[in-house]
Amino acid sequence: MKIITDEKKIEEVLTRGIENIFVKDSLKNKLLSGKKLKVYLGIDPTGPTLHMGHAIPLMKLKQFQDLGHQVILLMGDFTAMIGDPTDKLAARKQLSHKEVLNNLKKYKKQASIFLKFTGDNKAEFKFNSKWLSKLKFEDILKLAAHFTVQQILGREMFALRMNDDKPVYLHEFMYPLMQGYDSVVMDVDVEVGGNDQTFNMLVGRDLVSQILKKDKSVLTMKLLEDNTGKKMGKTEGNMISFEDSSNEMFGKVMSWNDSLIEKGFELCTNFDLSKINVNQNPRDLKMKLAYEIVKIYHGEKKAKEAQDNFINTFAKGGVPKDILEVSVKNDMKLVDLLLAEKIVSSKTEFRRLIGEGAITDMDKNEKVKDIEAKALKTVYKIGKHRFIKIID
Repeated sequence: MKIITDEKKIEEVLTRGIENIFVKDSLKNKLLSGKKLKVYLGIDPTGPTLHMGHAIPLMKLKQFQDLGHQVILLMGDFTAMIGDPTDKLAARKQLSHKEVLNNLKKYKKQASIFLKFTGDNKAEFKFNSKWLSKLKFEDILKLAAHFTVQQILGREMFALRMNDDKPVYLHEFMYPLMQGYDSVVMDVDVEVGGNDQTFNMLVGRDLVSQILKKDKSVLTMKLLEDNTGKKMGKTEGNMISFEDSSNEMFGKVMSWNDSLIEKGFELCTNFDLSKINVNQNPRDLKMKLAYEIVKIYHGEKKAKEAQDNFINTFAKGGVPKDILEVSVKNDMKLVDLLLAEKIVSSKTEFRRLIGEGAITDMDKNEKVKDIEAKALKTVYKIGKHRFIKIID
């Protein structure tokens, strides 16, 4: 495939959704030169599905592939066992390799929504255990010699932990070295990732410079954050998963704070940003955003159906067509049912919802007020967008 050097398309790659580029002029010159670049995105498989946070850099990787460059989607099946300390105020739970491999079973198929893994200029799908598991202790010592303790301790989350007398484990120091070594082994020209990965990616840039004597560009993406400033992701429990149904996805987008609308269009869609009418009613604009997002993952027909279902359900006070139906044992408490079905995350959340009058018996059109209430044969509405139907 011929490398595309159209300046307008390159400018789109270098601006849309971008937080920072190390170094922008250098990368732009590379893209304009017509040289085929090797560009990669690494993902640690810490959960069983990709989510919207992964989609943002995946869409950027697709732009590089569309320009004709070689792209690599790297599975951090080794680094996931270490646990990325980024933004964590406590060490991650370490996973076994079996758990990691089980998590990533669907990743390639899900990523194919954006990337081409067949045909001309196909994307590569790699695993970093292929080289990291073969490193000897001597090799690790040589890698570690490229960095000082002061550099690693410069990470904000480590400083916060130490100030709070929380432990910082030695294996966490190894994580950025291992991620950085990926860039060396694959001999990449560009790395794409979220701006929370800046430290790790710059370690890779330093290693490439010192070991391979070449310049690696680092391209960091803006993060999709909720109205509290937290990342939308698995850890925070507010993710939009690639596995969500069209109706679930539509409803979740509609639950976003209005402040996320413009960023949602920029990061999560291919929609022409110049066509967004910021003076439009926020609800209507969010409906358009939800439609555009669902269309990417489920197609235009499902997006239209999800939009119609949302309007009929929430605007007109109805019940979703694909409502979850469950049967229960006699005298089962509602709280236990909702916990078992993962409708609520804890008894604390259940009590809060009861206190706010946010759980409704739809058949009786009554608020549930008793935290010890039994699960009855009815339809319950929990919060704004969650429903469950109790059947025999």
